[in-house]
Amino acid sequence: MKRKLQGRCINISTVGEKAQAFIPAPLPPVPPIEYSSGLREKFDNAMLAIGRLDTVSMLLPDTSLFIYMYVRKEAVLSSMIEGTQSSLSDLLLFEFEKQPGVPLDDVQEVSNYAAALNYGMKRLEEGIPLCNRLLKEIHSILLSEGRGREQTPGEFRKSQNWIGGSRPGNAAFIPPPPECIQDCMGKLELFIQNKPEKTPVLIKAALAHVQFETIHPFLDGNGRLGRLLITLLLCSEKVLRKPMLYLSLYFKTHRQRYYDLLNTVRLTGNWEAWLGFFADAVIYTANQAVGTAQKLKQLSEADAQQINGLKRISGSAHLIQKAMLERPIASPNWLQEKTNLAQSTVNSCLRELEKLGIVKELTGRKRNRLYSYAEYLSIMNEGTELPD
Repeated sequence: MKRKLQGRCINISTVGEKAQAFIPAPLPPVPPIEYSSGLREKFDNAMLAIGRLDTVSMLLPDTSLFIYMYVRKEAVLSSMIEGTQSSLSDLLLFEFEKQPGVPLDDVQEVSNYAAALNYGMKRLEEGIPLCNRLLKEIHSILLSEGRGREQTPGEFRKSQNWIGGSRPGNAAFIPPPPECIQDCMGKLELFIQNKPEKTPVLIKAALAHVQFETIHPFLDGNGRLGRLLITLLLCSEKVLRKPMLYLSLYFKTHRQRYYDLLNTVRLTGNWEAWLGFFADAVIYTANQAVGTAQKLKQLSEADAQQINGLKRISGSAHLIQKAMLERPIASPNWLQEKTNLAQSTVNSCLRELEKLGIVKELTGRKRNRLYSYAEYLSIMNEGTELPD
C-alpha cells in the first residue's frame, strides 16, 4: 500500500552546506497496516518458525554452548555489514589470546558487539524494560573500545549525521537534526512499550527497526544496535527465551533490497513491502538456526561415538570434547584448567582426537599450541566467510 511521505523534511545547514533532513512520523503508521492474506500467512509462518527455534534447546545437549558461539557468529556478520574484515576464528583467537591476526579495531568492534548483546540480555533478565536508557547503556559497550570510541558512546548525538556520500550535499539520506532526537526516540520508546496501543511483537520489531534506523540517534553504531534491537525486543516480550534470532546474514545477503525498502517506506509509506521482506528474513533465519543446531547435535553425537572407541582415555576425551564445544579454539593449558585433568592426560587426548580428525592443531609449533574443533567451527562459519 502506498501512503504519503512518512514524516516531514526540514531545511538544515550543516558543515557549511544547506540540505534537507527527514523527521519520521511516530509509529504506528497512519493509515494502519493493510494485512493481505499473503502478508498474514507470512507472519503466521514466521511465528511458527520462531516457535521451532525457541524449542531448539531440546535438540542440544547444552543450549548455552550453542548460544555462546551463535552470538559470536552474529557479531561477526553484523559488523561485516559495517565493513569490518574479521572472521569468526579471528574473534575467537582475539578473545582467547588478545592477539588477533587482523587489524585490532576490526576484531575489537566484533568483540564489543558480543559483549553489548550479553549486557542487554542480562539487564532484561534483571527486569529492566527495553527503553532508551537501556539502549544507551548497550551503545556505550558497543563503542567502548576500538573504532567509534570517540563518537560519544552511550549518548544521543548532538551534531548532524548523514548516510551515504561524503557530505550532506551528496548523501543518500539525512536523519533528523540533533534537537529532534530526544522527541523522536521518546515516541519510539512509547511504541515499543505498547503505548498508546499494543502491537503484535513481530510486527513491532519490524516497524521499530525501520524507525530506529531512520532516526539514527547515535553518531556511530546505529546499524549494529538497530539489528540488536530486533533480538532484544523478541526476548523482552518472551517470544524467545534465548537470543537465537539474528537477521544480519539475511540483511547482508540482500543488502541492496534491504536499503531500498527502508527508503521506500520513508518516501511512500509502503510498510507492507518491508513487512513481507522482514517476515521472509525471520522464516529463513529461524529455519537456518534450527538446521545449524541439528547439525551440531549430529556432529557431537557422531564424535562422541568415535571417542567411545578410545576406551581407556575415552572419559577424559569426552571432557575435552565438551570443553571445546564451549570454546572451539583452545590451548592445552586452558583445557587443563577447564577439565581438571592432568596436563599429560590432556596432551594424550588431544593427540588421539587429532588422529580421529575431531580436532586440528593450528600453530605448527611444539610449544604454545592451539587446537580447533574443526568441523564444529566449519558449521558455525557458514555465511561468515570473508570475500577473497
